Amino acid sequence: MDNPEALLIGGRAGVGKSTVAWEVSVLLRAAGVQHALIEGDFMGHLHPAPVGDPHRTGIVERNLTAVWANYAELGCRRLIYTNTLSVMPETGALFQRAMGADVRIVRILLTASDGAATERLTERERGSELEDALRSSRHKARLLDERVPADTVRVAIDGRSVVGIAREVVAATGWVS
Repeated sequence: MDNPEALLIGGRAGVGKSTVAWEVSVLLRAAGVQHALIEGDFMGHLHPAPVGDPHRTGIVERNLTAVWANYAELGCRRLIYTNTLSVMPETGALFQRAMGADVRIVRILLTASDGAATERLTERERGSELEDALRSSRHKARLLDERVPADTVRVAIDGRSVVGIAREVVAATGWVS
């Protein structure tokens, strides 16, 4: 395989993107599939935002491009990338610039009911940010539901095991026979 491939795992806060991505990595390792995993939130975690880049998209792209170049130099051609909005239509161009115009993109939208997301966020968030996280999660769930490309694979997480969810995600990539 010469062309790079990116598995983008998106979804509202509290849906388990990172947990699922790590389990996908475990399954791929067990199958002997070379890959890299990047937590997209860390690509732009910078305060304050750079002047002229209030949404940090420029620094995210620069960091993604640099990190991917390091992985590609080692022969890696598959990337798992997590970020709430990574599955949105406009991210395709970012991944083409960072990984090459011929990158194959697989978008996975993890979905959860308000109740499931609230339960997970309540366990995770501590202190003053819980209410903001809950409000933002509901807003982004609606935004994602309305705007993701038609070829996005939606994977419901309510009442399911992480392993079961990860198996469905891996199957959608076609990376394991």
